[in-house]
Amino acid sequence: MKVVVAGSSGLIGTALVAALRRDGHQVVRLVRRPAHARDEFQWDPTRADLDDRALRDADAVVNLCGAGIGRRRWNGSYKQELRDSRVVPTDVLASAAVAAGVPTLVNASGVHYYGGGSGDRVMTESSPAGTGFLAGLCQDWEAATRPATEAGVRTILLRSAVVLAKQGGMLAMLYPLYFLGLGGRLGSGRQYVPWISLDDEIGAIIFALTNESLSGPVNMVGPAPVTNAEFTRAMGRALRRPTPLFVPAFALRAAVGEFAEEGILHGPRAIPTALEEAGYPFQHHTIGAALAATVGHHA
Repeated sequence: MKVVVAGSSGLIGTALVAALRRDGHQVVRLVRRPAHARDEFQWDPTRADLDDRALRDADAVVNLCGAGIGRRRWNGSYKQELRDSRVVPTDVLASAAVAAGVPTLVNASGVHYYGGGSGDRVMTESSPAGTGFLAGLCQDWEAATRPATEAGVRTILLRSAVVLAKQGGMLAMLYPLYFLGLGGRLGSGRQYVPWISLDDEIGAIIFALTNESLSGPVNMVGPAPVTNAEFTRAMGRALRRPTPLFVPAFALRAAVGEFAEEGILHGPRAIPTALEEAGYPFQHHTIGAALAATVGHHA
């Protein structure tokens, strides 16, 4: 296939480009800086500036654009940046895919589409949207693909969980603390922590690209949901470190503000129904297996 990738410099994008190339696919990268390589095209989504040649003869577009949810303390301007960095590129690429006749659009989204107030209720792709800033952000993000869906482009919405990778994301921040024996549960520990290994995130994206039976929302989560307390114990076992500490909810709210409530203290109990029904073979079925492969001593 010829696959055009936007957001290719991040954790997931870098791994995806490498995996696609290993599998023999042609990759075209959309970059904000001046293009330096033959497989790159510069674009500016804020101005809807995209070279018509970039999507020519492409079999799929993969859009992974979006500023980091927990990178900064939330305020009005950063919330707007989080929204604009997702919705604007999605709208541009959805319209461009239609104009170029690209048959498939794979677009990032988030598992927090379901909100965090669902408790123990299981969330599948058919579950309703939740409430809160992150849920609303995901709804707007997915709605921006409408030009493609209305034109009959096969559109896949990747409702991704926390991606477990030692080189980036949440795990990269937690690893030093746990390694020093400073790990512990956050808040009550009863909230769910949606997770997926980087290997399965990439494997499932490529599976979705090549499996035409998949379309619409796809929960990119591991098949065995865990609570924060269960995640904490699994992390301690993988690193062979104690996890005696406890960070109360009020301290998290004081430290990171509003993000603590939606991104740390609440999380949906989501399961990968669409992937399982389509026959995706997970590499890591449990949090223990995922963490052992990612940060474990024998990995």
